[in-house]
Amino acid sequence: MNAKGELVELKFHTQKYRQMAPAELSAAVVDVIERARRQMAVKVTQAYAQFAPEGVDMDAIATGSFDPGSMLGKFDLPHLPGAPAPSPIDRQ
Repeated sequence: MNAKGELVELKFHTQKYRQMAPAELSAAVVDVIERARRQMAVKVTQAYAQFAPEGVDMDAIATGSFDPGSMLGKFDLPHLPGAPAPSPIDRQ
């Protein structure tokens, strides 16, 4: 896996895969790829965590669920044109 979570190489170190049923081989390959993707995500998150501002959820950034507006809403910044106006509740 590369840092983007993309498969860049797949090696079979034995010939055992030749004896597996197609569905079994498929399930094993998918499982290995998902485990490798999760491991790489942890490594990338740990590598970048040292550069993140305090309180930033690196897991949320890695999964794409981070809302930068929630972090910026803590600052008393003027409303940006075209952006939804923050509610008074959001500013508390």
